[in-house]
Amino acid sequence: MRTLLLVVLAVGSLASQGLAGQSKRESIQGVWQTVEVTTTGPGARTITIPEPRPNLIIITAKHYSRVEVHAEGSRSMPADMTKASADELRAVWGPFVGEAGTYAVTDTNLITMRPIAAKNPAAMAPGTFSTYTFTLDGNSIVLTAQKNQNGSIVHPVTVKALRVE
Repeated sequence: MRTLLLVVLAVGSLASQGLAGQSKRESIQGVWQTVEVTTTGPGARTITIPEPRPNLIIITAKHYSRVEVHAEGSRSMPADMTKASADELRAVWGPFVGEAGTYAVTDTNLITMRPIAAKNPAAMAPGTFSTYTFTLDGNSIVLTAQKNQNGSIVHPVTVKALRVE
């Protein structure tokens, strides 16, 4: 099953947005792992990410970083990477996603992310951004894609993640 982890938990600390009375537990800074992805539109489904979860999201006061593997199972490993064919290399690197950047919370539940570095060069184009709504409940967060530089998301993806640190 191909996990569509199109959304990263690039969300900031509520405490840093003027809600200083909130505890560390209510902050969205930390380390997270996606546990469930729900897609909408044609072929809509909910995917539960099994252990071990091949993703990690790290959120600081102003920056985020994420790595994910979008594959049904283990990625293949060529016997000799220096002699691997183009197809073998695509099978290894194609499912891998890596991205890091900055974010801003512009409302109590609206986050806009701006990638600085990414495996996909299109994600780093000037003016690129993604906006999500989010709901934080202790060590669980749910994000839903809203818009990007191209406009509103027609079939939004919703991601649920759990805090691991």
